[in-house]
Amino acid sequence: MYNRKTLKKILQYPIFIIFIMLMISIFNLQIIEHDKYRITAENNFLRIKTIYPVRGEIYDRNYQPIVTNKPSYNIYISPGKIIDREKVTDFLSKTFALPRDEIQKVIYENRFRLFQEILILQNVNYDKLVKAAEKFNYFPSLSYKAEAVRKYHYENHFTGHLGRINTHEYDKLRENGYSINSFLGKNGLEKKYETLLRGENGYEIIQVDASGKNLQFFKNNLEKKATNGADLILAIDNRLQEQISKIFPKDRKGAVVLMNPRNGAVLAYVSKPDFDQNIFSSNISNQEWNALINDPDNPLLDRVIHGTYPPGSVYKPIIASLGLEKKIIDARTKLANCTGGLQVGNRFFKCWWEQGHGRLNVIDAIKYSCDVFFYDLSTKLTLDEIKVHTRQNMMTIKTGIDLTGERTGFFPDKKWYVDNYGKYISIEGQKVNLAIGQGEILVTPLQICAYYAALCNDGLWVEPHLFARSITEKRTTRFIQTKKKLPISAENFAIIENSLFKVVNEAYGTGGAARISEPTVYGKTGSAENHMGTETHAWFAGFMREKDSDLAFVVFLENAGHGGSVAAPLARKIIRFYLSL
Repeated sequence: MYNRKTLKKILQYPIFIIFIMLMISIFNLQIIEHDKYRITAENNFLRIKTIYPVRGEIYDRNYQPIVTNKPSYNIYISPGKIIDREKVTDFLSKTFALPRDEIQKVIYENRFRLFQEILILQNVNYDKLVKAAEKFNYFPSLSYKAEAVRKYHYENHFTGHLGRINTHEYDKLRENGYSINSFLGKNGLEKKYETLLRGENGYEIIQVDASGKNLQFFKNNLEKKATNGADLILAIDNRLQEQISKIFPKDRKGAVVLMNPRNGAVLAYVSKPDFDQNIFSSNISNQEWNALINDPDNPLLDRVIHGTYPPGSVYKPIIASLGLEKKIIDARTKLANCTGGLQVGNRFFKCWWEQGHGRLNVIDAIKYSCDVFFYDLSTKLTLDEIKVHTRQNMMTIKTGIDLTGERTGFFPDKKWYVDNYGKYISIEGQKVNLAIGQGEILVTPLQICAYYAALCNDGLWVEPHLFARSITEKRTTRFIQTKKKLPISAENFAIIENSLFKVVNEAYGTGGAARISEPTVYGKTGSAENHMGTETHAWFAGFMREKDSDLAFVVFLENAGHGGSVAAPLARKIIRFYLSL
């Protein structure tokens, strides 16, 4: 049994040891790991608040709105503040008609972003929000903000639309200031000019206490204002857009493009059917999305640059110019007698006019759109010559328009035919079909329009563009386009031009339905057979010269019939409206 004195000494040892340990810990905290804990303390004391810029808006050539911003009430959820996941899921699902699995998916995918606000519902009706907000006290994980959302003033394909950033995009763009809640351009101009439209983030450094309250110690030099996105001014004319949409046959699919031949400015860009891009400004349901993508008329398809079709007879001036340039024909040369078709090898190729056109020169062959003349001409050319010349005229090549996803089109070569039909395939028969814009050749309506714009521009091809200039607080930028001379001499160019004049302005020309009194319209009709329907695709492409208002155009309707009877009359209405402006 220890006496009191001995027991006191024994108890002193652990107290001394504890004291030494405390001293070592204090020394370690204050001296050895001072910098580490100082940084941690400062990080807990300082907050960097990101200030997001206002996205730039889009206007037409007359500064009329195409895409603007409007107020939006958005709901956010903070995963780290969720008390009862099932209850908050039930509340959101019942109040805002959100599918439970979508809510649970958002919570799960952001489970490690404990104290970050995650956007879960966009563009909420104000009255519904007010009623719901009364119950937010029971759900500390929910909050709402007044922000901006895109408003698309009319249905179109060229502007594209915004969409929520996905995981792959976020991993790639987070260093550029994008957050997990960011929206960015998914296609069209919104994607092409994402950097210009978005602007630059700003920031504000604040000091907070333990509860997160701003202590407001910093007064100067600890913030950077956000740089708002640039506004885009386009070459598009809203009045043309609206008029073309109004007169375009409601039950038809197709495309219309109007261009300034001198500078490549696209004045009208219409693809039908179209869709309302504003559906992407709110939480689009799976049912709405499936209805859109499964629509047999495919309204999401931009037929101006994503749709590829056989050009039919609007392609004939290219074959004619090749024959002229190679001196196989001239303006007076008459080829095979058209009696309703032409025998090539063991196959009889029909002309569209069963009674036959007789023997014609190149000018009248284009005027009457005689197939036999071009059948015969193709037999005097090689497939490689036709393909090279086609591409030199900027067909089956991307135009370079300032949009995403433009397609090239297609022109076959001998290897393609052998690979697909075997080594015994008759190339001669394939050339005959290609010479009238049929068979495997595929082009976009924009390529056709740009080619006819070059014919109007004395053979100078100019890259088409929608963008005219951008306006920011700092500077104004403008578009610079590329140019290319078509491979046709001035003499032969005059022959082609004369033939396009006769198509519209002389008796029995196939494009007479596009004729107006003044100014002179030049053009070519086309009726392209296709394997997707019983009716032919209807084309009419051409141009007119009117002082400072030159215009090139293409009117295309899928499975609509003959170009002369369907597309040409529509072109005349459009031209008349254009002149009235």
